[in-house]
Amino acid sequence: MKTIAPALLLLLASCGNGTPPPPARVGNGTAPVDTRVMDENKDMAAREEQDIRDWLGRQEAGMNTSGTGLRWKLVRDVPGDTARSGQLAVLNYAVFLLNGDTCYSSVQDGPASFRIEHADVESGLQEGIQHLSVGDSAVLVIPSALAFGLLGDRDKIPMRSTIIYHVGLIALQK
Repeated sequence: MKTIAPALLLLLASCGNGTPPPPARVGNGTAPVDTRVMDENKDMAAREEQDIRDWLGRQEAGMNTSGTGLRWKLVRDVPGDTARSGQLAVLNYAVFLLNGDTCYSSVQDGPASFRIEHADVESGLQEGIQHLSVGDSAVLVIPSALAFGLLGDRDKIPMRSTIIYHVGLIALQK
């Protein structure tokens, strides 16, 4: 027991003088933040916005714009209640790129249906459909951030593509 006491005192003494250890540091706190990726994304978003404006100018289409960047224009406006979250929307559609290429169409694939705000479809389509009532048709211009983003759909829609939907709302179901 007498040999353990000096060893215990030595161990306690080596643990410090009762002050907490300095805070851990990760990385070099003085290095500037590398903003190249953020800057490139801002530049690409600005270029996409200009491409959309150029397309709109060629179409001579006065469109509404939401806070998210979605643009829409009713082509046919039928009185009635607009679509709401949770309803099943059934629609005819055609999806185009800004250059006019057709990507998808209900003519080939049949009408689409999805539960509003509960389905895995583009957030821009989710938002746009809520401006329509049954019988309405509209043009939706959906920026890439609200569509298929950086990767595209890995089939017919290239990466970072703005898409144009021509939609007609056929039915709303509970």
